[in-house]
Amino acid sequence: MTSRRPRDLEAERARLRAAADRLLAGTPLRSTSGKLTASELLRESGLRRDVAYVDHKDLVEEFQAHVEAQNATPAARQELADKYAEAKGKLAAVIEELAKERVITCALRRIVAGLDLELRQSREEPEQSENVTRLPATRRRASRR
Repeated sequence: MTSRRPRDLEAERARLRAAADRLLAGTPLRSTSGKLTASELLRESGLRRDVAYVDHKDLVEEFQAHVEAQNATPAARQELADKYAEAKGKLAAVIEELAKERVITCALRRIVAGLDLELRQSREEPEQSENVTRLPATRRRASRR
């Protein structure tokens, strides 16, 4: 027959309090979602459900009361949500600007291709360029100071 180790109720209460503080602060160690639920509290504390609800129900209820008072969103999580929304807005603006730049780039490529074609044609037809009369260059006056 195996004998069980006696449980340390104060250590369990301390674990629950520390887990609640971490969740409410938005800095969980074990919880992957960071949600403010009793299940996440138990996951964060590492205690079994039966242990928490039988011996430490008052702490679970206290945590739930804090959650209600905090509107169920930890400050750190709200800050991250705000930063995400801001980054999402900036990304949308950059995507829109990129689309405009792509349209401009496409038009410039067409212009360059047309000018390149004209240049090639003018080089291939030298006899036509002999018929062009050149106008005298305008003389620039020297500035007097």
